[in-house]
Amino acid sequence: MAGKDLRIGVVGTGAIGRTHIERINNKLQGAKVVACADVNVDFGKSVAEKYDCKFYADGEEMIASDDIDAVIVTTIDPYHEQYVMAAIKAGKYVFCEKPLAPEAEACKRIVEAEVAGGKQLVQVGFMRRYDTGYRQLKAAIENRTYGEPLMLHCAHRNPAVDESYDTPMAVENSMIHEIDVLRWLLNEDYATAEVVFAKNTRRTHANLMDPQIMILTTKSGVRIDVEAFVNTGHCYDIKCEVVCEDAILNLPEPSNIEVCANATRGHAIHSDWSTRFVDAYNTEIQEWIDATKEGRVDGPTAWDGYVGQVTAKAASKARDEKKVVEITFDEMPEFYKK
Repeated sequence: MAGKDLRIGVVGTGAIGRTHIERINNKLQGAKVVACADVNVDFGKSVAEKYDCKFYADGEEMIASDDIDAVIVTTIDPYHEQYVMAAIKAGKYVFCEKPLAPEAEACKRIVEAEVAGGKQLVQVGFMRRYDTGYRQLKAAIENRTYGEPLMLHCAHRNPAVDESYDTPMAVENSMIHEIDVLRWLLNEDYATAEVVFAKNTRRTHANLMDPQIMILTTKSGVRIDVEAFVNTGHCYDIKCEVVCEDAILNLPEPSNIEVCANATRGHAIHSDWSTRFVDAYNTEIQEWIDATKEGRVDGPTAWDGYVGQVTAKAASKARDEKKVVEITFDEMPEFYKK
């Protein structure tokens, strides 16, 4: 496929789907979105017209079409399994936004289907792995320049969320990013999970305990705490401090302009994920395009998606039952050890 643009079909034309179409067609190299599908036919047709691509009312029909080479799944979470499975059946590379599926058993079915097909095709959209700062942290941890990592202190803070955001979402929609990226940073799986509550902020609502703290312990004994505070009222703030034997490593702050206003001089901060991680998203999709054209998957795999959901469900159980929960999952197939 070298020298030719990768022809991509996008299933789901909501905000993230449209953003991916724009970045692929206007910013990145080596690919073009040539088709899109959505169950909301009228809206989907308007998106197809805007981006000059073919519209399909049936996502599985689009995936099976000879008009596309690869698939991006950006539907709402409950439909991820359906379209990822369709891509595996069609033998096409597929990028699926996180989560791979809302339930661990659904992720396991995807893993089993991919293994049965004999070829890795699935990548999961854990974009933190593509952030420059996290990549710097990983390099420092992997080469053990500063000794063994012992503890990690992390935070995931939002200015505000709407009333549809409830207590379970802090783990399964927000801290799922930390669950994946910290496992990747340390290159080891988790042994236990616990979730505890802090004093509730006045900005929360009846169905949301906020803030929450997730405590993870890895199999080697590294201790991790992650604060999720999604109604700070003032900032989008992602923190990661790695305490090693010989140094403390901090995720660098993104480079922003200095602002002098309201009798205060300081640096501007990001208001949400869409600007904070825009470069990571661009890198993620560009590297997926490049790998797909070369016939490989080199990002987060279906197995990573499965392990992430097993861990998130264990953390949710720990929260609901107010106890430490052991994290258990199947042994990684040799298929994913290549």
